[in-house]
Amino acid sequence: MGVLESKVLKGFVRVCDDGWNQGWHERNGGNLTYRMTKEEVEECKAEFTYDKPWVNMGVKAENLAGEYFMSTGTGKYFRNMSLAPEENICILEINEAGDSYRIVWGLVNGGGPTSEFPSHFLNHSVKVAETNGAARVIYHAHPTNIIAMTFVLPLTDSAFSKVLWQSMTECPVVFPKGVGVVEWMIPGGAEIALKTSELMKKYDAVVWAHHGLFVMGNDFDSAFGLMHTVEKSAEIYVRMLSMGMPMLQTIPEERLADVAEAYGGKLAEDLL
Repeated sequence: MGVLESKVLKGFVRVCDDGWNQGWHERNGGNLTYRMTKEEVEECKAEFTYDKPWVNMGVKAENLAGEYFMSTGTGKYFRNMSLAPEENICILEINEAGDSYRIVWGLVNGGGPTSEFPSHFLNHSVKVAETNGAARVIYHAHPTNIIAMTFVLPLTDSAFSKVLWQSMTECPVVFPKGVGVVEWMIPGGAEIALKTSELMKKYDAVVWAHHGLFVMGNDFDSAFGLMHTVEKSAEIYVRMLSMGMPMLQTIPEERLADVAEAYGGKLAEDLL
């Protein structure tokens, strides 16, 4: 079976299509990476070529040495991923030092992986260590309402986590650890990669001020579901503010932990 017929590519493309249809990926905004399993690599590697040069990332993660990643391409549009995957998606091999990649499939018309691959790479490293290898997906999108919130709330983990938890009952269940927040930074470089990876040691979702949202998942469904849930809660909060009326009630702060515990989770109460 070739790459284009593989289940993993179809799952990858579905996330891209779903995100585009939600309106989260204007122009070439957003990116997605997936750390492939050994079985998926075996399924696809007959079509891999190894003649491309190694590219140093400026960051290093020894626990990802020799891994293979599927990635959206830099400057590529999510709306085109399903139309021509081989032109807009690539598969990367990581070298044995864990500091460089080379393209082994895809981007047939040229280009490289997302410019934010260093951020993805470091955060994959953090989550692989934290989850004993279970985490495989990093997804970055530009959801409208969570970005809007970065203009009116203090840029703190506590402020965002509490508002999101209290805006929709599902939220303490879906992300009981809360969300992290990075102040505005220039995207695509080592600085924002390092800052985000520090927060990812505690959270599965990180807000980039005036930019978007960065989430982790063990699989495509959990990553997309986390992004969708955070943005839905943000939309509820933004719509409530737009009514121009005082808020009369919300989920009581003292009951948020009870919601998480009812579904087997533990709320990060230090954020309250």
